[in-house]
Amino acid sequence: MSAAKLSDTFLHLGLGATAVPQPPFNGMEWYAGYGARHGSDGAEGRLVSQHTFTESWESWEMHPKGEEVVICIDGHMVLTQEFPDGKRKTTALDVGEFAINPRGVWHIADVEESATAIFITAGEGTEHRPR
Repeated sequence: MSAAKLSDTFLHLGLGATAVPQPPFNGMEWYAGYGARHGSDGAEGRLVSQHTFTESWESWEMHPKGEEVVICIDGHMVLTQEFPDGKRKTTALDVGEFAINPRGVWHIADVEESATAIFITAGEGTEHRPR
């Protein structure tokens, strides 16, 4: 078995404690294929991914069926969460720090220079909205 880079090959953590490497990430359309491959795992499936950002996110996202863990592994990012009552909370993340995006909470990240994070996401039903 050869080693894989998480930035290139995401993982699906599925039912029965499985870990399934995914095809290379090729943009936002990749997520539709991921849903087709693993949607039967429902809300218990988790996507483990790594992304590097050199700009702030262009849109908000929300995961209605589970929580998401965000682990900063390089750089600095500021996560903003918007709760159903409209209240917002910001959390600055530096290397080695993590935050949890609760189920149903809209979130976005701001990046001044560069940041890399690992995401462990209950992605079923993920929604996006403009910034």
